[in-house]
Amino acid sequence: MASRTRTTLSVLLIPLLLSLLTASARAGSIAVYWGQNGGEGTLADTCATGNYQYVMLAFLTTFGNGQTPVLNLAGHCDPPSGTCTGLTSDIQSCQSRGIKVILSLGGATGSYQLTSTLDAQSVADYLWNNYLGGSSSSRPLGSAVLDGIDFDIEGGSSDYYGDLANFLSQYSSQGNKVYLTAAPQCPFPDTYVGPALQTGLFDYVWIQFYNNGQCQYSSGDATNLVNSWNTWTSSIKATNIFLGIPASSSIPGYIPQNDLTSQVLPAIQGSSLYGGIMIWDRYADVQNNYSGQVLGSV
Repeated sequence: MASRTRTTLSVLLIPLLLSLLTASARAGSIAVYWGQNGGEGTLADTCATGNYQYVMLAFLTTFGNGQTPVLNLAGHCDPPSGTCTGLTSDIQSCQSRGIKVILSLGGATGSYQLTSTLDAQSVADYLWNNYLGGSSSSRPLGSAVLDGIDFDIEGGSSDYYGDLANFLSQYSSQGNKVYLTAAPQCPFPDTYVGPALQTGLFDYVWIQFYNNGQCQYSSGDATNLVNSWNTWTSSIKATNIFLGIPASSSIPGYIPQNDLTSQVLPAIQGSSLYGGIMIWDRYADVQNNYSGQVLGSV
C-alpha cells in the first residue's frame, strides 16, 4: 500500500515539477529607457517600482570624431552646470536593489561617429574614466560607477563600433564587469550595430520591434515579429535577447498588453536566448502602466 502511494505521488509530482522548471526557464526581466522626459519621475522612483532589472540612461548624444562628449538627460539635469552629479545617490539606490544602470550611447538624434580604431579607443577611455570604473575630475554623474554601456546607434555608419565594444570589454579585467548591451532595429542585420554584434561581446540585446513595419506586430498579427525574432536568435551570440516594444499606443509596433501575454510572449519564450522585454520608455510606462500589467507574464 505504501509503495502504491509513493508511485501515485511521483506520477502527480512529475507534471508539477516540469511545469515549475518550464516557468523558471521562461522567466524574463524588463529593461527600460529613462532620461528623455522630465515628466517620467526620478531615477530612484523608477527603480523603486520593482518592475525593472535594467535601466538605460538615455543618451550620450555626442561622441567620437574629436568631439567633446555631450550627455543629454532632457529636463532631469544640466551636465554643463554640474547638476547631473545629483544622480549619484539615485544610481546607487538602483544598484542596491540589484538593478543594472547602463549609459546609452546615441539615440535617434545626435552627433556621433567613430572615425578610426584610435577614435574608438579614445571614446572607450573617456567612458571608462567618466562613467565606469576609472577616474576623472569631471565625471558628469558624480562618483557613481555605472554597470555598462548600451549601443543605441541609429545614424552615421557602422564603422569601428566593434572596436569600441572590444576596448570596453577589456576593462572588465580591471574590476567589476562592464556589461555591453545594444538596441538594434528589428530588420536583420541592423545597419549600424550589426557588425559590432557579430563580435559576440554583447551581454544583452534589446531589439526594437517598433517603427519597423516589416518585422513588428501589426493589427493582431505577430507573424512578422516572430519570424524576425527567430532570425535574430539563430544569428547572433548574446547572453540574452529581449523583445523591445513601446509602452505607448501612438508608436507603430505597439502590442496591447493582452496580446503580448497571450500571443507574442508564448511564441518567443521557448528560445534559450529569451531574456524578457525592453520598454520604450519610462515616461510612456508611467502613463500607461504597461510594465505593471505584464510583469507576471514576462
